[in-house]
Amino acid sequence: MQTTFTPEQLADPATARSNEILRACVHCGFCTATCPTYQVLGDELDSPRGRIYLIKDMLENDRPADEKTVKHIDRCLSCLACMTTCPSGVHYMHLVDHARAHIERTYRRPWADRALRSLLARILPYPGRFRLALRGAKLGYPLRRLMPDARLRAMLDMVPRRIPPASPNDRPQTFPAQGARRMRVALLTGCAQKALDTDINDATIRLLTRLGAEVVVADGMGCCGALVHHMGREDESHAATARNISAWMGVRAQGGLDAIVVNTSGCGTMVKDYGHMLRNGPLAEDAAEVSRLAADVSEVLLRLLPGDAPLGEVNRAAGAIAGTDAHPDNGPHGPGPIRVAYHAACSLQHGQQIKTAPKTLLKRAGFEVVEPADPHLCCGSAGTYNLMQPEISGQLKDRKIRTLEARTPDIIAAGNIGCMMQIGSGTRVPVVHTVELLDWATGGPRPAKLDGANGVPKLR
Repeated sequence: MQTTFTPEQLADPATARSNEILRACVHCGFCTATCPTYQVLGDELDSPRGRIYLIKDMLENDRPADEKTVKHIDRCLSCLACMTTCPSGVHYMHLVDHARAHIERTYRRPWADRALRSLLARILPYPGRFRLALRGAKLGYPLRRLMPDARLRAMLDMVPRRIPPASPNDRPQTFPAQGARRMRVALLTGCAQKALDTDINDATIRLLTRLGAEVVVADGMGCCGALVHHMGREDESHAATARNISAWMGVRAQGGLDAIVVNTSGCGTMVKDYGHMLRNGPLAEDAAEVSRLAADVSEVLLRLLPGDAPLGEVNRAAGAIAGTDAHPDNGPHGPGPIRVAYHAACSLQHGQQIKTAPKTLLKRAGFEVVEPADPHLCCGSAGTYNLMQPEISGQLKDRKIRTLEARTPDIIAAGNIGCMMQIGSGTRVPVVHTVELLDWATGGPRPAKLDGANGVPKLR
């Protein structure tokens, strides 16, 4: 794509990066075939190619964002399926991030939009505030039908039936490895995840320490910054990244660090991009090191469990899920292993290009792994997208659930809390984090979600 940025414009690092990305685009349109919003809406401007044209026009002319551009950029999920598809290597993520920052600086949204976005930015990244908000929302749920704004109704619809108390494992501390220490890692405990589902971090800690990793929950660590970053609020997102970098580099200085483990893939995509985000500032070197160390939990598990040997105690887990020790290879519906429908989170398969590791681990743990049709398509969660664009998100959720349930699974597994909440709100099949199943199969407790937690039927 030809561009006409001036030398003065290109002196800005963000504009220079966007210029590189725009020039890589050859208008081929392959991205439209895998873009969820284009498939739902059928509007060229709701495809990556259409949005690229809008962004180019806005940035090249250095003009404030207009209502039309904002509408179509806001409809983008940032699922990054277009990046997986693109034969030219167009880095759409950095381009749309720049566009959102420009929109935040130059466009004044309607009052209701500003209020809602500000509310989300001040609550979701803070587990204590979020937990209080969830409890308040449960009290307000009976009034949801009276609310005129579909986004407010969507917020109430996403409140889980059970709000867990804070887990003591999420506090700053060090969990020693069981047996000889093979690795020292820091765990990103997340923000919304600590309010919505404390079982995920608990299972991660048990599993990693059982396999010989010392796990550090760093003092001073907080939200990864993704939520405000995707709203274009750069100052807030950079402050979050700086805080986390300081916390993790402190851990590294005190005893070394082999990895920064992330068990929420949306956060993982963000942390792996810290080096780019802060490349021109005083933290550039440390940010690059943090990005190098960041790894999804499935990547770290494959390092701890090399080869293709089965994971330990698979028969014990299989027998327990079947409800009998007499037939350890039976699933809950008869002979055969437990069938797990694996949902590939966009931030994992597209953002981090991790496609096989979770499935490989589940298979080695003795589960039968199946995938839905069109596994590359987003479930509609996408951070706060399901709250900001509930109609489009709802259509994507319904389609995803249909394709998952078509595989008649006993369990649905995913590696991202947002996907788990989105899918779990529309199915009676238990939705469990991949790491919870791996923890169970290697000696950990049976996931509570299989025993009727969150209102789903018990798995017997």
